[in-house]
Amino acid sequence: MTKETFKAFLVTQTESGQFHTGIAEKTWDDLPAGDVLIRVHYSSLNYKDALSATGNPGVTKKFPHVPGIDAAGTVVTSAAPQFQENQEVIVTGFDLGMNTWGGFAEYIRVPAEWVVPLPQGLTLRESMILGTAGFTAGLCTEALEQNSITPAEGDILVTGATGGVGSIAVSLLAKLGYSVVAVTGKQSQNSYLISLGASSVISREEVDDKSGKPLLKECWAGAVDTVGGNILATAVKRAKYSGCVVACGLVSGADLVTTVYPFILRGVRLIGIDSAKCWGSKRLAIWEKLARDWKPANLEKMVTVITLEELPEKIDAILKGETVGRVLVALAG
Repeated sequence: MTKETFKAFLVTQTESGQFHTGIAEKTWDDLPAGDVLIRVHYSSLNYKDALSATGNPGVTKKFPHVPGIDAAGTVVTSAAPQFQENQEVIVTGFDLGMNTWGGFAEYIRVPAEWVVPLPQGLTLRESMILGTAGFTAGLCTEALEQNSITPAEGDILVTGATGGVGSIAVSLLAKLGYSVVAVTGKQSQNSYLISLGASSVISREEVDDKSGKPLLKECWAGAVDTVGGNILATAVKRAKYSGCVVACGLVSGADLVTTVYPFILRGVRLIGIDSAKCWGSKRLAIWEKLARDWKPANLEKMVTVITLEELPEKIDAILKGETVGRVLVALAG
């Protein structure tokens, strides 16, 4: 194997248990085993990446480590016949950036089963503005559609709307004709959410009910909840009869304190979304929709572009809830 060198954002752990980050020079031989070697053009920063970069054991257990659960680039070598040299591809989810070295590096090597051909209609840059966040928003949209939540049924609530998944969900649902009620704790970003297609914007406090009531006034036909905790419980209690609430995040907490009343008196459905282990044809189908009918028209409105060297500042910001939209990491191209 060649000793080709490349830059990587490396997280190391000292003997005392402290974690440090920095740009390191690595070779192809340092990469894990896998079928496909990819030159990474773009990655993106997600909340899970920030947890990995700060040593959260629930995400990453082995160090030194390269985070980055998203990567898009070109195939360098492939032992899998379905992928050819110079082919443009996407890798998101599975174990990438968790305990397998990820996209915050100029090269990755992964199993062929993790790789998706870049669909016609997307550039590598656009695919990483979407990234895991966009793929998750796509899965949430599919869940609403599969549960018969059409635009005619009523408003769709999107919590954590200025975040990565939230921003794309607002834009995607609005493009498909839904009336979107965006929730944010950042009132300075109201105009940003309206520009993405939100019909209205409400404060976080309006969906953080602390009354203890098992049911609240019916308000929305569906919800995409990216934050969890009591806000998710409130979304369930305020859903309309036969409504559907889709849960995909937990930044506000992993506990869900509610009752069975919304489910047995209103027929509310609570659907969980996991984007990491979505396999095969379904993964490709969602990406193809995101490249065509579901492609947000305003991707560039929601992106900030950084380099590997600028990651520490943005990691700190995303952990503090200070980022808006998507953070694209440019590595090549």
